[in-house]
Amino acid sequence: MEEAGVVDSEEARFLEEYDAEAFDRPSVTVDLVILTASHYQLWALLLPRDAHPFKGAWALPGGFVGMNESLEDAAKRVLKDEAGLEEVFLEQLYTFGEPRRDPRTRVITVTYYALVDETQVVDALARKGLEPLVRLKTPWQGEAGGPVEAYEAGRQLELAFDHAEILGMAVKRIRGKVNYAPIGFQLLPPTFTLRQLQAVHETVLGQRLNKDSFRRRMLSSGELEATGEWETEVGHRPAELYRFKSLTAI
Repeated sequence: MEEAGVVDSEEARFLEEYDAEAFDRPSVTVDLVILTASHYQLWALLLPRDAHPFKGAWALPGGFVGMNESLEDAAKRVLKDEAGLEEVFLEQLYTFGEPRRDPRTRVITVTYYALVDETQVVDALARKGLEPLVRLKTPWQGEAGGPVEAYEAGRQLELAFDHAEILGMAVKRIRGKVNYAPIGFQLLPPTFTLRQLQAVHETVLGQRLNKDSFRRRMLSSGELEATGEWETEVGHRPAELYRFKSLTAI
């Protein structure tokens, strides 16, 4: 116990005398890729910048991390403050730290991605008076990776910082995970048809899938359960509704 006390005393003295200015301290931010799927397209929330740098360009929602704030808490704060969303799928994506990625100073950003059902995100943004989501275009196949393009009303948007690369990393991540982890369900309402589930997979992967083999694979996966209910108010033969058995650890 006495030795521990000496160590504690020495450490307390060290910390008291420690010069936090002895080393450069880069700023740390979190940036969020909020994704949804609709009409065989991926969509994301981007916001126009009204200040320099990159004034007039479009950027991911983000913010600086507080000194007493964890990365995850900062991401959840930005998600709520910027998009009005809570309790959605949120996972750390990647850390971007190229020294000149931000012309203001040395800024390292830890990125997260959120997968949200279209209706949920559109309603949340409407409550905040935000503009509609922008459409993403992936100019590469499979998991090749690289920057993606963003469009609003047919017009390609200029993206701030390295946010085209961040969006590309998010698309690459979900393409790599959708066939072995149940992330596709996060882009759907609580109940859905097999047709809707296949559309999400095709949207994420950027390719069409065989209907019969996809349905066999999904029904034999053990991840789905039938609700006993059917679609209503549709202009075609109603399809059975399913739900995902568990939305725990993905």
